[in-house]
Amino acid sequence: MAIATTNVRKHLTDIKEWQKLGEANIFPPDSRLELIEGEILEMAPIGYNHSGHVMRLMNFFAPLLNQKAIINAQHPLQLDDLSEPEPDFMLLKPNDDFYCSRHPNADDVLLLIEVADSSLSFDQNQKLHLYASHNIPEYWLMNLNDACLEVYRQPHGDCYGEKTTLRVGDTVTLSQLEQIAIDIADIL
Repeated sequence: MAIATTNVRKHLTDIKEWQKLGEANIFPPDSRLELIEGEILEMAPIGYNHSGHVMRLMNFFAPLLNQKAIINAQHPLQLDDLSEPEPDFMLLKPNDDFYCSRHPNADDVLLLIEVADSSLSFDQNQKLHLYASHNIPEYWLMNLNDACLEVYRQPHGDCYGEKTTLRVGDTVTLSQLEQIAIDIADIL
């Protein structure tokens, strides 16, 4: 008896189809979806600890910026025709219309932070490679599981040339906004 084989095909989508699906309200309103390299991925629900750390970042950075950057939390970042993640936190270059006429892109990013607990492996691998390949200059991974901040700089290809792991007691200076030094205890 011959066994029939079926070719399994993955349907990849692009940014135009992704936006049309969103406009058509295809997805449930409470779904957390991101377009990553042509795949629509369902992200884990945001827990209390994760949410609290994102709010802490927003409240910490707001008084320090003095209009040198725009704070963006959990909103789209259009990287190319196949990827539109929603990073937990970004500092963006100032823009007169606050990005009302378009989503920010990689050239607009000064700092990108992902807060990770259940998504740690995904953020350390797929997201890291995605951000590096689009030349995000500085990617911070707030690793809640290990109580540390992983700082990635110097994107080259799909990797970062520099990785530093910081803990409470350490400080870090933003490479794009060098006048801002941060005690890790203030954000972790």
